[in-house]
Amino acid sequence: MDVTPLPHVVVVGGGFGGLWATRALARDPVRITLVDRSNHHLFQPLLYQVATAGLSAPDIAAPLRHILRRQRNVEVRLAGVEAVEADAGRIRLDDGGTLDYDYLVLASGATHAYFGNEQWAAHAPGLKTLDDALGIRRRVLLAFERAEAETDPAKRAAWLDFAIIGGGPTGVELAGTLAEIARHTLRDEFRNIDPAGARVRLVEAGPRVLASFPEDLSARAQRQLERLGVEVVTGTPVTAIDAEGYRLGDRFMPSRTVLWAAGVAASPLAKSLDVPLDRAGRVVVEPDLGVPGQPRVFVAGDLAAIAREDGRPVPGVAPAAKQMGRHVAGAIRARLRSQAAPAFRYRDWGNLATIGRMAAVVHFGRLKLSGLLAWWFWLLVHILFLIGFRNRVVVMFNWTWAYWSYQRAARIIFGDTTPGDDRDGPA
Repeated sequence: MDVTPLPHVVVVGGGFGGLWATRALARDPVRITLVDRSNHHLFQPLLYQVATAGLSAPDIAAPLRHILRRQRNVEVRLAGVEAVEADAGRIRLDDGGTLDYDYLVLASGATHAYFGNEQWAAHAPGLKTLDDALGIRRRVLLAFERAEAETDPAKRAAWLDFAIIGGGPTGVELAGTLAEIARHTLRDEFRNIDPAGARVRLVEAGPRVLASFPEDLSARAQRQLERLGVEVVTGTPVTAIDAEGYRLGDRFMPSRTVLWAAGVAASPLAKSLDVPLDRAGRVVVEPDLGVPGQPRVFVAGDLAAIAREDGRPVPGVAPAAKQMGRHVAGAIRARLRSQAAPAFRYRDWGNLATIGRMAAVVHFGRLKLSGLLAWWFWLLVHILFLIGFRNRVVVMFNWTWAYWSYQRAARIIFGDTTPGDDRDGPA
């Protein structure tokens, strides 16, 4: 007896978009292959907490195979995707293999954008993966160790100068947390330096930090940062970065720890589709999140460029990626039934950013919060959005401990700590 094979759905990326698309197809007559170069799903909104030693990597990540262990129509493939060969209906993997598909979901996310200055990456790492976070943690903790051993005042000051480039949520969260580490966590732990004397500078080329928030909340966020001891510089772009520091306008600022939070670019995988891309390299998708001219290919998450009903772009945030993932699953379901898929409608769940201990800003419709109440709201939302009961319990315990003690439990430096240029050391 002939058995017609189930349609094969290949999902590229185990982030919010890809994972939510995969889970939404759990009851459909399809077989799914989820492809990712990492074996885990990462809760990116808390990645900065790993970078600043507040949480450990397993606290905000979970193995994809474990998450999907009860979904019998899914196979997980550990591999990177080099290109999409849409005419042939297949993708090419970095392990030399290929996968044929009946439907393809691209949710490979975004990477760092240095605006044409890719040489800066070696001196100003960005924050997108667990490897990035562990590398940044290493740099930050080693900076205090190098300052403790340094006898030259100018060189010591450079080790105690921290610069975060980019005033979006990631930059604001990094800056506020670094200020807290210097002024509270490391108190009384060094003998030759006072960590509280470290300078934390947040640099934003635009006129204000948190530009996606209303102006009044942006101003409140800046005041909260300054109360924490962060120096906020706006309206001045960084024009150069090297191993010794960075150039702010026409001034050179000695700094041995520069962190990049200024821009993102879409995964380079989009270029292989041979379709229109926007300036950030994202795919300009159809209303149903399909790729123009390729009815079997869909895009979800940071890789998709689509506007809301009011003309503003759908933001590259976790709630948007989840909604896109679920919508793409519905669009594939409609295709299987020879039906037209509805247009994607983004439901805005608001903006949240934490600044530091008991300091945050929240914007949801007409609701605007800042300070302690916003901080509690931020904590609750992020606990609820974490995947897995264990992760929620561990993160809640670590945050409670940090609140009462100011201590950060993950202050371990991995790899070789021999003095020298630590920028290329292991994470």
